[in-house]
Amino acid sequence: MKVTLNRVNENFHFELKNERGHIVNVDARPDFGGNDMGPSPMELILMGVAGCSGIDMISILKKQRQEITSFKADVEGEREQVGDAKPFKNIYVVFYLEGNIKEDKALKAAQLSFEKYCSVAKTVEPTATIHYIVVLNGSPIVSPLTPEGGTSNK
Repeated sequence: MKVTLNRVNENFHFELKNERGHIVNVDARPDFGGNDMGPSPMELILMGVAGCSGIDMISILKKQRQEITSFKADVEGEREQVGDAKPFKNIYVVFYLEGNIKEDKALKAAQLSFEKYCSVAKTVEPTATIHYIVVLNGSPIVSPLTPEGGTSNK
């Protein structure tokens, strides 16, 4: 796996391209001297968590013949100061699924994604705890692991 980065302007706007030719723009916020021409690198990590776990969950649920009519996720990261860096300490994910999906299968798909399959989650796991909740057809699924319905990968 390889990506190439090229600087676009005199500030922090970069264009990244993977080996298949897909392009992503990355930039810093104006308050950091950027032009806000793309997500920040830390936002890309949150996007990676969402995309990776989304692929896992849909793949698992399709194999179980669950009918998914809508799949969305909100991902939020909480950072902490560690020396001069600010890595993620906690990442909160809320999955919104709609369709003819069994509750136990939806919750198990999220659990398997974060505990076994999602490479992005495994990459951030040494510094960040991922907490997740599954909302199915408008109702949060209550997990047997926690009374709030959420779970954690640690």
